[in-house]
Amino acid sequence: MTVPYQKELDDSYLLTEGEITRFRCDGYIKLKHIFPKELLAFYADWVTQNVEQLNTQTKPLKERNIYEKAFLQVMNIWQKSEMVQALVFSRKLAHIATQLIGGTGVRLYHDAALFKEPGGGITPWHADQYYWPISSPVNLVVWIPLQDTPMAMGPLAFSAGSQHFESGRQRNISEDNEQTLVRSLNDMNYPLHEDPYELGDLSFHTGWTFHRAGANATDKMRKVMTMIYLDDGARLIEPKHPYAENDRKMWLPDVKIGDVIDTSDHPRLYP
Repeated sequence: MTVPYQKELDDSYLLTEGEITRFRCDGYIKLKHIFPKELLAFYADWVTQNVEQLNTQTKPLKERNIYEKAFLQVMNIWQKSEMVQALVFSRKLAHIATQLIGGTGVRLYHDAALFKEPGGGITPWHADQYYWPISSPVNLVVWIPLQDTPMAMGPLAFSAGSQHFESGRQRNISEDNEQTLVRSLNDMNYPLHEDPYELGDLSFHTGWTFHRAGANATDKMRKVMTMIYLDDGARLIEPKHPYAENDRKMWLPDVKIGDVIDTSDHPRLYP
């Protein structure tokens, strides 16, 4: 299969020392114009086709809980679409991820399309790694908007430096925990960084960086593609709660506790 934009997906991208330092201080970094708009428009069509085919959420918005109102979520599209796989396997993005964590390489945990519908609710404050039974503390997520994402559409926002906020790490996504985390993060004086994304911008954040997104007050779908990168050599650890056990069953059913994650479902993307 011929993949358009393969060169742009695999081009090298060297971060500056300042960018790496900023990422490790804030727990996230936003990078501008990483991909041309034409590439993202092309992949937006492919991701959308797969979300429309694979989405299983049928309840009206008003009948959903706070998590379900946040977005439609379709995962591991790379296993169903060769074209989307090319984006998920982007060597350029995996190289950036490797530079940010300072490791020897990264593996894919899974991908996830996150589509916030018109009228969709907030994405509450949370740290992704709460859900992951993974040993390494430096796993990270790339968040790729597939359109311009103004404030009214619910761009991702970060609590800068909150990757060090250990007392908030045992809270899942819920209405009660949203209120508690708002107060706690304010009390800790972590700055709120919240800005629009232009098409071509993307961000990386660590698994323990607290983040949120506003509601989608527009009449258009907010389309985002994400990938979770594991620090190569990361191991499966004993799940600490039912949410992490669910993740283990879904993504790591054949990996034993304590073993390095090294399966065909978690390919090494760099080097």
